[in-house]
Amino acid sequence: MAQMQTMMQAAQQDRKVHIPNLLTMGRVALAIIFVALLSSVSAPAMSAEDSLSERIGQLSSGSTTILIIAATIFIIAALTDALDGHLARKWKAESKFGRIMDPFADKLLILGGFVMLAGPNFTSPLISGGSIQLSAVSGWMVVAIVARELLVTTIRGVYEGEGVDFSAGSMGKAKMILQSITIPIILLLIAFTSPGPESGERTIIILLVWATVVVTLISGLPYIGRALQHTIDENARMLEVMRGKKARKPTKASGVPGAKSRPKSNKGGQSKKRR
Repeated sequence: MAQMQTMMQAAQQDRKVHIPNLLTMGRVALAIIFVALLSSVSAPAMSAEDSLSERIGQLSSGSTTILIIAATIFIIAALTDALDGHLARKWKAESKFGRIMDPFADKLLILGGFVMLAGPNFTSPLISGGSIQLSAVSGWMVVAIVARELLVTTIRGVYEGEGVDFSAGSMGKAKMILQSITIPIILLLIAFTSPGPESGERTIIILLVWATVVVTLISGLPYIGRALQHTIDENARMLEVMRGKKARKPTKASGVPGAKSRPKSNKGGQSKKRR
């Protein structure tokens, strides 16, 4: 009986070890589906003078449905991000696979979302001429966000390999939360209101996008500061080691090697011996 309980506990522990990794892989799959859905959205032509009631439903029913499904998938994927990390810490099931795939899944979901929002699928031509980016996400914003992620990932990879703690701080967590809120809100506002120029919905989108970009960039500064401080400390230690190697010990006697040093003379040049 005791042996059976031990085997059941071992099997249960094995399942616990794999559940966080399965959630992570599920998030990768959801991120791929999310990006694929956004690639099939098409924005309609709109007028700058359309009222809210006229803008509602301007998207085709197919695009509206796609945006709602995509937003739902994004929210589910974001929730699994918090869940798998919590379970891994609770069950002490953290693994190298999870440490690699978890940030990869996050980047695929978030960066994939911003890349698609800045793409032509969310560019709507205006009847009066010109066009408008419904998501208010510009190409340079995506470049800035991607550059921040690449820099921080590189810094963490290099310095954590040397045993330096570069775990996410409060700013990094705030950045992730804000990004996870901004993307689905933009999708749902576009789906239900088709925000045109000078609309209140577009103002909300612009504020969210700019806040996300600013917080994302600021959240990278602590990592850069820690990396610079660590580099300065390392250089200081290297200089100390180099100076220690260059320093020479004083010789016991000058002149012929092996010669004994002569005793220092007292007053008058004569030495007094003690007997």
